[in-house]
Amino acid sequence: MSALREKFGNGVKTIRLARSMSQEQFAELLEISVDFLSLIERGINAPSFENLEVFSTQLGIPVHELFVFEDNVARQNR
Repeated sequence: MSALREKFGNGVKTIRLARSMSQEQFAELLEISVDFLSLIERGINAPSFENLEVFSTQLGIPVHELFVFEDNVARQNR
């Protein structure tokens, strides 16, 4: 399993939980299936560029913020 996919999935899950949303609610917001969201959150699958654009728009955040991981933030704060 790709470390990048795992980090991305954890980040997506963190965003979902911060918004107090179920997987069903979040998948609907992101315009994907619950199954696909589950695969993303577990680091098994990754979204396409098209999906990333939808995620960014629907979440109201720039695409690059989907790739800001806690370990990156910790390194920048040193």
